[in-house]
Amino acid sequence: MSTATEIPSSTMKTKVEKNESAPQQECCKAEPKSSSSSLSALKSFISGGVGGACCVLVGHPLDLIKVRMQTGGATAGASVFGMLSNTMAKEGVRGLYRGVSAPLTAVTPMFAVSFWSYDMGQRMVTSVGQWNMSPEEKAMPYKLSMGEICMAGAISAIPTSAIMIPSERVKCLLQVQANEGGKAKYSGMMDCTKAVLKEGGVSSLYKGTFATLARDIPGAIAYFGTYEILKKKLMEVQGIDPNKGQLSPIAVLTAGGLAGMACWGISIPADVIKSRYQTAPEGKYSGMYDVYKTLIKEEGYGGLVKGMQPALIRAFPANAACFFGMEVSKSLLSFLD
Repeated sequence: MSTATEIPSSTMKTKVEKNESAPQQECCKAEPKSSSSSLSALKSFISGGVGGACCVLVGHPLDLIKVRMQTGGATAGASVFGMLSNTMAKEGVRGLYRGVSAPLTAVTPMFAVSFWSYDMGQRMVTSVGQWNMSPEEKAMPYKLSMGEICMAGAISAIPTSAIMIPSERVKCLLQVQANEGGKAKYSGMMDCTKAVLKEGGVSSLYKGTFATLARDIPGAIAYFGTYEILKKKLMEVQGIDPNKGQLSPIAVLTAGGLAGMACWGISIPADVIKSRYQTAPEGKYSGMYDVYKTLIKEEGYGGLVKGMQPALIRAFPANAACFFGMEVSKSLLSFLD
């Protein structure tokens, strides 16, 4: 995913310098630039999906534990590693990946759209920031402020949710089956999806939309904001020019992992409410606020941070894997540059 905080425009600068002598050549150069941008977007789209798949495969076991802790059940009070051992003993390795098909199926378009929409968000806030600038000023590299980076992050969460919400709904239902005991209600992702559609139609798949947005918008702000801050600081430590150089793979993965932890650190309360609401029987809650009131009444404010430990433990390796997968795929797709 491209997370640069400035929009390089050396080609534009060259055009400004040659504007008086070759106006027709400037027009002719616009098409290759557009083609190059399209290929770059395709490269980000594909590599984002690869990175997202890596993220899910590495982080799903701890995501399973997080959801089970949040939604209750016989082992909800156990430690993270105690629940992992319990799951392994009772359900085997396959049990650790219960419900993985839903996020894995959705993750390629979800992460691809997320990375693409973050880039689009950067372009949008750049356009707004350059609104009253002269052509010469617009030709210069535009450095996004932290507020603009956060706004681009918030924008990225909105289109991504259209894919994420149904996937999260199915994933959570599959993950909490073991909490109920007895025979599993659903045999897999497709069986669960069919049952949800039969019970409540397409709208039932989007149950928890506002809760998901309440989680993902501030989470995306924290994610991209933290990543850009860490990226800048690591470049300063390594003596790298932010305009030209690139971080080492270890530094990129470190920044990505810590950014993931920041994202989940701020997202957990909304995630608890989302998980409870999405896995509850139809009619149990009237909405997000009803879930919140019931949770506080029965479990106190501590209930809002259930699952924090596995979420943070999962966040670092999962996001590190995401960035690693993305960088490898970008290298393989270098012919698109």
